[in-house]
Amino acid sequence: MKWRVGFFILFLFQIACNNKYDNSNLSIFKYNESASISTLDPAFSKDQAINWATSQIFNSLVKMDVNLNVQTSIAKSWKISEDGKIYTFHLRNDVVFHDHELFENGKGRMVIASDFEYSFNRLISKDLAAPGNWVFSNVETFKSLNDSTFQIQLTNPFPPFLGLLSMQYCSVLPKEIVENTDFRSHPIGTGPFKFQYWKEGVKLVLRKNQNYFETDNGKQLPYLDAVSITFIKDKQSAFLRFIQGELDFISGLDPSYKDEILTQDGVLQAKYSDKINLQSLPYLNTEYLGFLMEGESEISKNVKVRQAINFGFNRKKMLKYLRNNIGTPANHGFVPKGLPSFSENVIGYDYNPEKAKKLLMEAGFPNGEGLETIILSTTSSYLDLCEFIQSQLNEIGISVEVQVNPPSTHRQMVATSKLDFFRGSWIADYPDAENYLALSYSKNFCPNGPNYTHFYNEEFDKLYEESVKTTSNTDRYILYNKMDQMIMDNAAIVPLYYDRVLRFSSKNIINFKSNSQNLLDLSRVRKE
Repeated sequence: MKWRVGFFILFLFQIACNNKYDNSNLSIFKYNESASISTLDPAFSKDQAINWATSQIFNSLVKMDVNLNVQTSIAKSWKISEDGKIYTFHLRNDVVFHDHELFENGKGRMVIASDFEYSFNRLISKDLAAPGNWVFSNVETFKSLNDSTFQIQLTNPFPPFLGLLSMQYCSVLPKEIVENTDFRSHPIGTGPFKFQYWKEGVKLVLRKNQNYFETDNGKQLPYLDAVSITFIKDKQSAFLRFIQGELDFISGLDPSYKDEILTQDGVLQAKYSDKINLQSLPYLNTEYLGFLMEGESEISKNVKVRQAINFGFNRKKMLKYLRNNIGTPANHGFVPKGLPSFSENVIGYDYNPEKAKKLLMEAGFPNGEGLETIILSTTSSYLDLCEFIQSQLNEIGISVEVQVNPPSTHRQMVATSKLDFFRGSWIADYPDAENYLALSYSKNFCPNGPNYTHFYNEEFDKLYEESVKTTSNTDRYILYNKMDQMIMDNAAIVPLYYDRVLRFSSKNIINFKSNSQNLLDLSRVRKE
């Protein structure tokens, strides 16, 4: 079956490109996605797997570069009003949708401002129920002023808004295709690659868009002829295929192969140094443990018990032995490294068992006596971390029972306030610390928002509301640091580590770059 699929794909390449390609010399970028892809509709790009695929097919008004700066994309320029509420975008006139038989003469038509008006109205439609409709929760109106000018007006100023518009949710779509085809499985966009073939759970193939609007020093992009994505669930099997040259890159670190490819200090093993490139940079992801602040247990009611837990285990040792030093011990706030507002002046928690014991005594539980067993809920993927913490807390007298839940059950229980103590992680949707601090804003109590701990502090709320109206980055970052410190002082969470993007790629893959959001941009990648 595998050879039939491969032959079929190459045959389609040959026909579609009028024999322009030498099929024996196609440049195809191959990677594996262990998580399933349920749709190719960007309105439902709620996880990394879908984001990586749709980002090859679609474009938005703006995009994020490797340094997390907002750059032009379909919008060639923009202007923000003095009050920070009105965004006016001027569009390029050379962006066309991928070819489709429903377009005139089967050729992709030019993108105009009304396409964004349609796409955004679709995104916020109650009938669609798209998970990304929250992006426009602060938007009062949006409209096309003419074919090349699009305007968005916010209800309140929100400096990170441009970053939100770079998300896949905000991709531009052609109305005539969306409403007359099975768009989730046969998408049409403007991106560097266009849809070719998808057998769900087996393979997805994207082909070079010959009419892509971006260039590289005058050279037509993309350089690759195609992108081929497989869906092998077993990460060890995918790793073996990568080592054998059947895949061009793998992302992240799995226990099944971490010691094979990395030393204990997080360095590439010597035997792979001439075959593999290792790319590592800060990732906008904080791994943490959360307390339900409204619970009836001592960890909910007693800040000193929560502080004792924070002081009671060695984050540095945990990372070294369980993650090969991939990540940074979260000894500061909730806001991770990689964001410009991250500050080491935010005082968090390091390993100090004596201080933990002192706090327990002050809380009325000397050496943990009288303190009931604490149940820590997690998923199997993080069981080793939780068992490490369990062991270390036991040494200072805190008894912890680790409860393992299926991922979907765990997420549901966290979102419905069913767990007093739980493992969580927060990956930034957009590169601004507001995305993290919103988890402690009282108006975001779950299930209506992401405040899973039900943390409430009146002063915090005032600072948060002031920060989202502050257009000066310097002033806003000062407010962010104050709020982050409040979260630490109240020990509403236990920050574990600030994650890192980790990518292994073959030596023949050139110009393969990412950013702290773990972007997958293949438009400028070469395969030699």
